[in-house]
Amino acid sequence: MLVSERRERILAHVREHGTATIPELSSLLGVSPMTIRRDIDLLADEGAVRKVRGGVRAALGAASVRTPAASVSRERREVAALAAGLVEPGMAVGISGGAISLALAEALAAVPELTIVTNALGVSDLFARPDRADEPYTQTVVLTGGVRTPAQALVGPVAVRALEQLHCDIVFLDVHGLDVQAGMTTMNLLEAETDRAFMAAGREVVVLADHRRWGLVGLTTIADLSDIDRLVIDAGLDQPAREQLGAHVGELLIAGDHVS
Repeated sequence: MLVSERRERILAHVREHGTATIPELSSLLGVSPMTIRRDIDLLADEGAVRKVRGGVRAALGAASVRTPAASVSRERREVAALAAGLVEPGMAVGISGGAISLALAEALAAVPELTIVTNALGVSDLFARPDRADEPYTQTVVLTGGVRTPAQALVGPVAVRALEQLHCDIVFLDVHGLDVQAGMTTMNLLEAETDRAFMAAGREVVVLADHRRWGLVGLTTIADLSDIDRLVIDAGLDQPAREQLGAHVGELLIAGDHVS
């Protein structure tokens, strides 16, 4: 991997999640912690990120929920497109924060009469864009409220209480990591609590991920893999991983080749 490509991936990851630790980035990119520190130093000097103890934080205003889906990787766009096919007009749809979630929201923009329940400011903004005012179909957006994370998601007790009163036909979660032992994980404790409330609010739980999430373990577990009704992931996932995941989740959908 070129140095410039590695730094772009660091920047994209931090913008998506708001924060990242040095061990997390080292594992994700397969390089030493010292290499990650040098990359962070350069990105911080350019003002692209802020250094914090043990890791890095997105620069003010750089959260990925404000980033158009055109900047999302091809694999993630494919995952979002396949996931969008699970949604029918008139459904109540829960959507968490994350880059794939935003791409999914864009794919759903033309689906009529949806009720969108979200804790992601970017998703909410997309459905409320002024340039969509004259479109024939509109969606209802329910924003949970809560404490805003660096990645512009609303989490914590307020979000949880709101979700406890709601019922969705389908809930889409964009998770940090997937692992047989650790399950679905995230780096944010309040986000894990909020995601569990999302899952409880949904008749069906669909997890969105790219293949790089496999084997990545965040700070805290959201739920077991067996709690996933459907996992939508890109075709970069190798065959052994497909077999492992397929044995644990309800249904495995591979974007690009539709192998399950």
